[in-house]
Amino acid sequence: MRDTSTLRDAHADDAGAVAAIYNVHVRGSIVTFELAEVCAQDMAQRIADVQARGLPWLVAEADGAVLGYAHAGPWKARAAYAHTVETSIYIDAAACGRGLGRRLYAALLGRLRELGMHVAIGGAALPNPASIALHESLGFEQVGVFREVGCKFGRWIDVGYWQLRLEAP
Repeated sequence: MRDTSTLRDAHADDAGAVAAIYNVHVRGSIVTFELAEVCAQDMAQRIADVQARGLPWLVAEADGAVLGYAHAGPWKARAAYAHTVETSIYIDAAACGRGLGRRLYAALLGRLRELGMHVAIGGAALPNPASIALHESLGFEQVGVFREVGCKFGRWIDVGYWQLRLEAP
């Protein structure tokens, strides 16, 4: 099935749907190291904080339902990192396999280029072949693996990092 969703900037009213998508991964996967579910109010604050920094938080929706989201946040707090961001993307399981993730992530990267960002960094708890394939299909190159930096579900988890220089295509 082909993706026919609309991409747009997130707003506070999306927080409940965004939290629902995210919390599936909090409860049942290693793709996030968050251990407690995030309520809609906290997710609304996260969206507002990202947007207050002038960074994008995008959602994909179809027929009024949020199917996924992608956003960028600061990589580190020091001033010299101001043009480097860390990216994140989550897709509702029911919307996977339509090309939505690639389209949404590509839109996020386009916005970051427009903002003059220089490098995007994507991290993935390993193993995660879908995330690796998505990053590499968009031109990210793996730059390293941090071994056993997270512990979830009683096991130690590695995190791989990919980076993309955001020059104009």
